[in-house]
Amino acid sequence: MERAAKNMKKQITVIALCAMLLALCVSAEAQQPTRVPRIGHLNAPSLSALAYRTEAFRKGLGQIGRIEGKNILIEWRSAEGKLDRLPELAAELVRLKVEIIVSTGPTVTRAAKEATSTIPIVMAFDPNPVGNGFVSSLARPGGNITGLSSLAPEISGKQLELLKELVPTLSRIAVFGTTTVPGSMQAFKALESAAGAFGVKLQFLDILARRDIESAFREANKGRAGAALVLTSAVLANHRPEIADLAIKSRLAVMYFRSEFVEDGGLIAYGVSVTDLDRRAATYVDKILRGAKPAGLPVEQPMKFEFIVNLKAAKQIGLTIPPNVLARADRVIR
Repeated sequence: MERAAKNMKKQITVIALCAMLLALCVSAEAQQPTRVPRIGHLNAPSLSALAYRTEAFRKGLGQIGRIEGKNILIEWRSAEGKLDRLPELAAELVRLKVEIIVSTGPTVTRAAKEATSTIPIVMAFDPNPVGNGFVSSLARPGGNITGLSSLAPEISGKQLELLKELVPTLSRIAVFGTTTVPGSMQAFKALESAAGAFGVKLQFLDILARRDIESAFREANKGRAGAALVLTSAVLANHRPEIADLAIKSRLAVMYFRSEFVEDGGLIAYGVSVTDLDRRAATYVDKILRGAKPAGLPVEQPMKFEFIVNLKAAKQIGLTIPPNVLARADRVIR
């Protein structure tokens, strides 16, 4: 009887100790910090020049419950307009072992692609992901790159149509672009294809660095351009206010590819809403962090376009915006 009581006491002690150890383990597990994913965000222009885009990306993350510094970490890297720095910055993100690299343009995507074939890359935008060799197809990317395309062939015709409405006598248009930017010459060829229908001739002016901007305006004046059109370029995006000032001094009607140029004093912009693409890029980040593979995530097309007019700039160059054009604007800056 006494022996049975002792055995029972030992069993109770063992059970109590096991329960205590289990509780300690559960408590220790509960106290383990949740792993916070870390991604890289790679840019060609300065972060200040891209503030509107980085804010759109943060907003997109917030909409799906991912808050920077709380449940997601972001390594921001910028080449400050010096494109030759991009490979070094991409390699740095790879060394940091980020889980995803978000690229903000084709030149950036190229640098990221050359730095890694395993880390997922999300393109915030690209004018021709297939043509640039980043994906096998839009429906089935097939590698470690996916994201958003800004390809919208109809934009070229619309931009020329708007310029012709602003300047009915228009016969020559200067086109400012950067040949080292993937997609720049493709965009120019699309403009050339559409130009005949509007009875205009195009003059392409290559801007590789800041020093080329002022000379490009001089060449446009020498070529008797009645208007100008700015293509996607990190160099041009980095110097928006300067370009707007030169356009006013040259009394030249200039069409831009993004609204930010107009906000910085430019005349008119029509194009894909890049901020909408940046916002949507956040959904790709979320899907990949949840286990989706880039190879199986289709590249999405642009869904939102913007038309912005600056009446103050129009007044400064002595241009009257027709009422029917103003009526179609998404936003008018007065």
